[in-house]
Amino acid sequence: MAGIGKIKGQLMESPKRWLVTGVAGFIGSSLLEELLKLGQSVIGLDNFSTGYLHNLEDVKNTVGDGAWSRFTFIGGDIRNPEDCRRACAGVDYVLHQAALGSVPRSIDDPVTTNQSNIDGFVNMLVAARDARVKRFVYAASSSTYGDHPGLPKKEDVIGRPLSPYAVTKYVNELYADVFARTYGMECIGLRYFNVFGRRQDPKGAYAAVIPCWIGALLDGKAPTIHGDGETSRDFCYIDNVVQANLLSAVTEKPAALNQVYNIAFGEKTTLNELFTMIRGSLARHYPAIAKIEAEYGPYRPGDVRHSQADIEKAGVLLGYKPTHDVKQGMEETVAWYVDKLTKKTKKRGK
Repeated sequence: MAGIGKIKGQLMESPKRWLVTGVAGFIGSSLLEELLKLGQSVIGLDNFSTGYLHNLEDVKNTVGDGAWSRFTFIGGDIRNPEDCRRACAGVDYVLHQAALGSVPRSIDDPVTTNQSNIDGFVNMLVAARDARVKRFVYAASSSTYGDHPGLPKKEDVIGRPLSPYAVTKYVNELYADVFARTYGMECIGLRYFNVFGRRQDPKGAYAAVIPCWIGALLDGKAPTIHGDGETSRDFCYIDNVVQANLLSAVTEKPAALNQVYNIAFGEKTTLNELFTMIRGSLARHYPAIAKIEAEYGPYRPGDVRHSQADIEKAGVLLGYKPTHDVKQGMEETVAWYVDKLTKKTKKRGK
């Protein structure tokens, strides 16, 4: 199986046309950045419900004007079939990241989560089918494992969903499988495990734990750990996710198609360990942060106690080899946030 280095070389030699939905989001903007660096042409679709214009501006500043000229943005909504059709026109590969994430959000508002994550998903499948795209790669979720207690999580053994969000992501897998068998589409689902990294939103009621804690500590505040802190997750750095998307889009291995894969590092970290890691990394830049202790609150409904991925299937069929463990990823993530804060402070001082 060709490694990611060879895949990148092939893409640069023979550029393709890509659609990234949710392009202004955390994962979508990271995919956009990598694709533009590789000389690809990219269409981006977003309605800014959870994405941000400043993410796109950050990508533009990173890749430069030349690469940015190969990007076309469409302001639209996956809940609108016409927006989906417009975005898919003439596209080789779809990387479908648009969705309403967050278990708590789905519990608060299951109807809107369903509209975006199921109705929107079907709209995208239909548009991709009609446009005859070569490959449809979509963001699945580790939440699909639900209440199944086994560790590490293997793709073919799941439990009952524990939230409306988990239901929607499982339904995505079912729809993709049906479209593959009924219409001959090539679909690959990537079950992300707790992705983190640069450009992840630290603010808002539904912010993920890592950017939320980084934001709190940089503000001199005590982060809140839900439960006793011994809940564990398989945290996956963004570069690993980008790699998995590229491998999925261009694989020529028949057995790799119409599958779902765990995308993670393959190790579990407790929330207590995570807090210590984040605080220690930030304290090297701001020593006063070392004195901040976490506060503990109630467990959140819909959360599983432990999660860890078996990534063997993705390794064998896709050639997936994660480049960053949680510590390496955290160092890069913290460095990005510190650099961002430093630039903002200098700008205010002028």
